[in-house]
Amino acid sequence: MRVHFIAIGGSAMHNMAIALHKKGFRVTGSDDVLFEPSVSRLSQHGLLPEKEGWFPEKITEDTDAVILGMHARADNPELLKAQDLGLKIYSYPEYIYEHSKNKLRVVIGGSHGKTTITSMILHVLKSAGKDFDYLVGAQLEGFDTMVKLTDEAPVIVIEGDEYLSSAIDRRPKFHLYKANIGVISGIAWDHINVFPTFDNYVEQFELFIETIQAGGKLIYSETDSVLNELVKLNRSAVEKIPYGLPSYNIKYGVTNITMDNKEYPLQVFGEHNLLNSEAARLVCENLGIHAVGFYTYLGLFKGAARRLELVGKNENASFFKDFAHSPSKLKATIHAVKAQFTDRELIACIELHTFSSLDKNFLSQYSGSMDEADTAIVFIDRKTFEHKKITPYGSERVKTAFSREDILFFNEPGELNKYLENIDMKNKNLLMMSSGNFGGIDLKSLSVKIL
Repeated sequence: MRVHFIAIGGSAMHNMAIALHKKGFRVTGSDDVLFEPSVSRLSQHGLLPEKEGWFPEKITEDTDAVILGMHARADNPELLKAQDLGLKIYSYPEYIYEHSKNKLRVVIGGSHGKTTITSMILHVLKSAGKDFDYLVGAQLEGFDTMVKLTDEAPVIVIEGDEYLSSAIDRRPKFHLYKANIGVISGIAWDHINVFPTFDNYVEQFELFIETIQAGGKLIYSETDSVLNELVKLNRSAVEKIPYGLPSYNIKYGVTNITMDNKEYPLQVFGEHNLLNSEAARLVCENLGIHAVGFYTYLGLFKGAARRLELVGKNENASFFKDFAHSPSKLKATIHAVKAQFTDRELIACIELHTFSSLDKNFLSQYSGSMDEADTAIVFIDRKTFEHKKITPYGSERVKTAFSREDILFFNEPGELNKYLENIDMKNKNLLMMSSGNFGGIDLKSLSVKIL
């Protein structure tokens, strides 16, 4: 098979390219912007394009399939060439389904926790010696790639994003996988540039439930009122399995799940991660791994990259980074750190970076989301406003939206970095949250300076 990737540098795209290369496919690709880690990883496998840009001459009649990334626009010259030649064009979720339509498909959906739940499942399945394929949105310890595709594995575990599939396929990705076992972790409005109303956003999860195959199962969080109501009204012929918080305690800074008078210590913490673990446990139970084995294996799980990831620590302070950017994720992550370290002050910094988070009409959704932080910081890189062509706004609008007058606001990375470098970290934790990169601030170097 000869497969060409349009926008090969994307997170899922470059990992899928590597996975197909490992299967023996002839893989080519193009992209107009390439960043790390995709540059190094594509280069390692001989797949890095010679130069950036779009080259229609790469698309020929002997191309068996073209995989189109979300980054590519509808007028992409390579896409137009493929359409002219009548080639088979897939979005990456379409291709994942084609690869896995004879497998048992586990699809993890929800506005938050998708990556962590998927990562927990993958860690436990690997620890148990199971054979499986997967697609996950973060790099995991012990896994070479974020995508694995084989002919032999009977199961595939897929992180199911609700965002659109491609420029020519406006369906949410998780609708295309046709799950046998589906998970929804919760519903909190996101992607307002695509789903302009909350009801429109919620509808995508209702449609996801409808795509679960006959005789399949839906595992869902009963702690989410919107999701609970949605499931209650849904008439799909699938088994609906709710989950909530497990029994647990926190001793000496370690969270332990308790079951049958035994304690199972975890390396991750926070109620949101405990909920994530219950979703993962129920999936694994349906794949033949029962609770004792699950909790035992989970004890060695260190977390997915950028999900409450420890950057550095000393005897009385810790520095965490997290992918949190939506209001619900922000609130849950702050609460997790405060509950785990009750004797320390928390300095929490959020970078507003996505279209949704920067939208003036959406900003009020952040009201109260940073209330538990002792010091709350909001950062918006002024270049992000320019790049996304959004009219800039300042500290007063942010303070009003977050319902917190003492918020510290920065729009220059140098100024934010200077402030953070001068913090006295004694008996404090620092939590940096973003789906971006804080304007290029080196968090590792910052950690060394302040701890």
